[in-house]
Amino acid sequence: MTRPAERDLHRFTRAERWVHWLTGVLVLICVLTAAILYLGPLAVLVGNRQIVEIIHVYCGFALPVPILAGLLSRAYRVDLSRLNRFTRSDWLWLRDKGRRLSGDGVGKFNAGQKLNAALSAGSILVLLGTGVIMFFPDWTRLAWRTGATLMHDWFALAFGLLVVGHIMYALRDAEAMRGMLTGKVAKTWAEQEHERWAAERDAD
Repeated sequence: MTRPAERDLHRFTRAERWVHWLTGVLVLICVLTAAILYLGPLAVLVGNRQIVEIIHVYCGFALPVPILAGLLSRAYRVDLSRLNRFTRSDWLWLRDKGRRLSGDGVGKFNAGQKLNAALSAGSILVLLGTGVIMFFPDWTRLAWRTGATLMHDWFALAFGLLVVGHIMYALRDAEAMRGMLTGKVAKTWAEQEHERWAAERDAD
């Protein structure tokens, strides 16, 4: 007797997935080109520094485009409001390892995902602002350009580590990855990792 297929829950719309993947591709290009620009052995290996710099700059300027375009989607706007709302349950989730493992009281996004989204958004804003100052040196004073360069470098390093951490966590959770690829996740996974969200979907 064949086993019945497990029920799936719809987690992300196509628009949300496109925003995520387009932003992710742009971020990875920026990280890789930054590594080439700042690491001597990579710079020598790749060469064409001017082309690498142009790719880095224009991908950086393009970063806000998919994020802002996503605002046309109602589902995307609803999920943004979820990510921007830090609740008492989120603080409990951060303090209690048992809650993190059980997904007890977790909505569509856990506290770690909310922190990652906030840090990523803040980093992109800082890198974009400092990048503009560096790319248009005649717009500001020398002191501003010097400070912007220093801040850009350190934020780029921190953001690169954040991106690596995000990818490592994503690769460890095949079902979460499937949700971002297909938009659907297994109901049992949702009940284990995002208990409150799974209950809300059942109530729909």
